[in-house]
Amino acid sequence: MGETKRGLLIVLSGPSGVGKGTVRKILFKDTSLNLAYSISMTTRAPRKKEKDGKDYFFVSKEEFENKIKNNELLEHAFFVGNYYGTPREYVERLRNEGKNVFLEIEVEGARQVLDKCKGDDVISIFLLPPSLEELERRIRGRKSEPEEIIQERLEKARREINLKGRYQYAVMNDNVGRAARDIARIIRNRLNKLKQK
Repeated sequence: MGETKRGLLIVLSGPSGVGKGTVRKILFKDTSLNLAYSISMTTRAPRKKEKDGKDYFFVSKEEFENKIKNNELLEHAFFVGNYYGTPREYVERLRNEGKNVFLEIEVEGARQVLDKCKGDDVISIFLLPPSLEELERRIRGRKSEPEEIIQERLEKARREINLKGRYQYAVMNDNVGRAARDIARIIRNRLNKLKQK
């Protein structure tokens, strides 16, 4: 039997509230894409219905800081009082198993990953909101955060949208089904290109 072909690293980023999670859920229903979700690590408390090892790896601040020190994270960020990051070993193991690893991460985290991971087997996609007004409506619709955090998220979103040119692709999320189909097409095209090499 031939050796397993190393999987892609797919980075989906964009402002908070743009619909990254919803798009990801649709993409993951398509088993032909052979996707594996890269679970992030965080020091924040779990939200209702979130499970450790499924939604996030929930760890202490001290444990997280040790991982930063030992370069065990592909990226990390400190946002609204908590750390978030991507465990390097977990991602590498999945890719070596031939899975296409899907990172759904914040813009600063994506920058760090793309600085460390380069090559034809890395895809970077920026998910755009139809407008800032629509983004604000989505964030407020969560009803999970106080006003000052909502304002902080919106200010951050304005800055992040200006960075979309750093990504290989920008996909508008004005219709979640269409956005997911566009991203699936991008992944398939890259896989086909790599097969031909």
